[in-house]
Amino acid sequence: MGNENQDIAIVGIACRFPEARNKEQFWDNMINKKNCISEIPRSRFDWSQIADNIAGVKKSVLGVGGFIENVDAFDADFFGISAKEAECMDPQQRLLLELAWACFEDSGHVRHQWWGKNIGVFVGVTNFDYKELQEDRAIKDVELYYATATAPALVANRVSYFFNLKGPSIAIDVACSSSLNAVHLAVQSINQGESALALVGGISLLLSPTRYASLIQMGILSPSGFCKTFDDDADGYIRSEGAGMVLLKPLSKAIEDGDNIYGVLKGSAVNHSGKAYTLTYPSSESQACVIIDALNRAKIHPYDLSYIELHGTGTPKGDPIEFEGLCKAFNHFQYEGLSEKKLLRTCFCKSKYRAS
Repeated sequence: MGNENQDIAIVGIACRFPEARNKEQFWDNMINKKNCISEIPRSRFDWSQIADNIAGVKKSVLGVGGFIENVDAFDADFFGISAKEAECMDPQQRLLLELAWACFEDSGHVRHQWWGKNIGVFVGVTNFDYKELQEDRAIKDVELYYATATAPALVANRVSYFFNLKGPSIAIDVACSSSLNAVHLAVQSINQGESALALVGGISLLLSPTRYASLIQMGILSPSGFCKTFDDDADGYIRSEGAGMVLLKPLSKAIEDGDNIYGVLKGSAVNHSGKAYTLTYPSSESQACVIIDALNRAKIHPYDLSYIELHGTGTPKGDPIEFEGLCKAFNHFQYEGLSEKKLLRTCFCKSKYRAS
């Protein structure tokens, strides 16, 4: 039987981000406010030729991003995979295998504690650039591993297969919120008794110029090469790679087992904007609703918060709508007569928030 109201502990973490091979390096970069954006490596693709084919676009717009080093490196023997299959595999599958191992290791869980158990794997993944690169090859060059090496489902399924995990194994693509939806589904799976633990993560590697070209023509990428979220000069965002996994476990069980607990998930919620101004437009009403649902499920009040992380696309249309949604959610609670303005000031002052 499940427990719909139990708190969920984060007991393991592993990640790879630009100029950060682990959580310690990533934290150092955050603390030191290090800019990890760089020119697109020529080993990925020649961005200058792409820019030349897009009228009125500065090369600097298309030529920068956040990139993980050595995404082509992989110890195939360690994971029992042939060199030929490893070459065909989407690097996202390879990297998540490494992170899953590192996440278990970070949590202190040894092999017999996960092998054959009902442990779920939930992965947010929205880029499949490697599949595009494979399909550009002549049909005669297609390898027998192609179907599994590039299948979106295998991003999660391969982790479950290698570690012999018997819980749900789901790859989730809902655009920008894929990883958050993965967390939500994982929490539900644990609360319903489907999964004893859950590996949850997200990954995005930028291996093809196609989406770059599309996004810049849509006017979404920053022409200045900087993402200035909640700033008067906000003009778009910068694309970046990243991959991370966390191991989730019921808080009561984590305490009982003496696990190292990084944080506690008290509530989550998901929804969709439905019919909005355009297909990609956010909705302040829907964002307010999902925030209210999450707070209610967590049984906490906005005034209890000391830190808020927003999507913050760094666009002149998206940022104000998201902030408006937060205001509407806070106003809904009418906490002891405090106005939404005072509530926001309280939370952002506690978190030392400032636009940058």
